[in-house]
Amino acid sequence: MAQKLASWAEGKGIECVITSAGEREYGAEPDLLVVLGGDGTFLSAVRWLGGRQIPLLGVNLGSLGFLTEITTGELFTALEKLLDGEGLVESRMTLQGTVERDGEVVSRFSVLNDVVFNKGALARISEIEVSVDGLFLTTYRADGLVISSPTGSTAYSLSAGGAIVHPSLSSILLSPICPHAMTNRPIVLCDTSVLEVKLREKNGELFVTLDGQVGIELDAGDVVKVSRGESDVLMIRSPSMDYYSLLRSKLLWGDRKKPEERR
Repeated sequence: MAQKLASWAEGKGIECVITSAGEREYGAEPDLLVVLGGDGTFLSAVRWLGGRQIPLLGVNLGSLGFLTEITTGELFTALEKLLDGEGLVESRMTLQGTVERDGEVVSRFSVLNDVVFNKGALARISEIEVSVDGLFLTTYRADGLVISSPTGSTAYSLSAGGAIVHPSLSSILLSPICPHAMTNRPIVLCDTSVLEVKLREKNGELFVTLDGQVGIELDAGDVVKVSRGESDVLMIRSPSMDYYSLLRSKLLWGDRKKPEERR
């Protein structure tokens, strides 16, 4: 598919560079990034952008594909629409934050989907203290906690029982993972909120995982601060599928077919 895309671009007089997700140097600053793969590849491309306002067009070569929603069959139609100035470009909010240890910042991060606090294989239940805008919210006694953007609401947050939030909304979602108290329900906060997450004590390993791709082990007393990111991610939408069609397609809503009939 990459070579086919390069040939199409050459025929249009467009310079095209093919590279792998692991490479960091793309030559000259691109006007568009076409991501061939799955959502993981898309998130890697977002991390490489580092906040630069370069549109991303995700082509699904994987399985689910909430971010890489454009099919191989409609790729060139989507590109033609972009060239004609008719492309559907959507702005998605991000999350940013820091990890502080003994009063010093030891890591900074930016994510499109989520910030996840999860325990190691042998860890006991975690006590995760959360404050919002300097006000104490609660201490979650749970297997972990998901802080997600609206885009990430259909990822891990959804599996943890969180609500699906339309990506055009500006909000931050908190979803505890297997909380000890059933009354600890997911909560939706304003996008101007600043969250402070503190690990009270270390009952085994606890990690903060960024977009499911980068992990940082936390120590007792570490503080993780999360807020809305300074820059959004520009996504090229499918020309044939609106957001609700995407939900029906990916989550199989109303699909009465047997599993063998969907293959």
